[in-house]
Amino acid sequence: MATFSHLNAGGEANMVDVSDKAVTVREATAQGYLYTSPEVIDQISNATIAKGDVFAVARIAGIQGAKRCADLIPLCHPLALSKVDVNFAIEPENNRIKTTCFCKLNGKTGVEMEALTGVNVALLTLFDMCKAIDPGMRLEGIQVLDKKGGKTGHWKSDNESTSSHTNDKKTLGE
Repeated sequence: MATFSHLNAGGEANMVDVSDKAVTVREATAQGYLYTSPEVIDQISNATIAKGDVFAVARIAGIQGAKRCADLIPLCHPLALSKVDVNFAIEPENNRIKTTCFCKLNGKTGVEMEALTGVNVALLTLFDMCKAIDPGMRLEGIQVLDKKGGKTGHWKSDNESTSSHTNDKKTLGE
């Protein structure tokens, strides 16, 4: 049975000691969706949002969010990320924008929280830049898709309400 690693023997919150863990390549990808109106989708697609290039601003915000994760989540370790990649895909048939964030480093702890923070900050930035057109937008489907590294190996979401874990070292798409 899994235990909460952020609790000490007395049940109090504490930062996990990772000093004895091996340094390995750690990667994580998270995604989320911004559901919005066809008008917002059209204006983003045609680059007519009054505030400018929403994807350029949201990409930088997502990268900055991933880098600042430890400043926002109290028990996260500050990490020296070696790569953060934020991407967007407009899905007009679903009135949504898919956002993904990939984080990577050589370290002793995973980067799932950084990937999740990057996705959330990017989505919030999109919301901020488009709220004058559609204040009823919503964020949904925020989740970790994939993580690699450490003793647990490769974990991949099965995109359902439950998740599966394997020690498979293959990358997505192999």
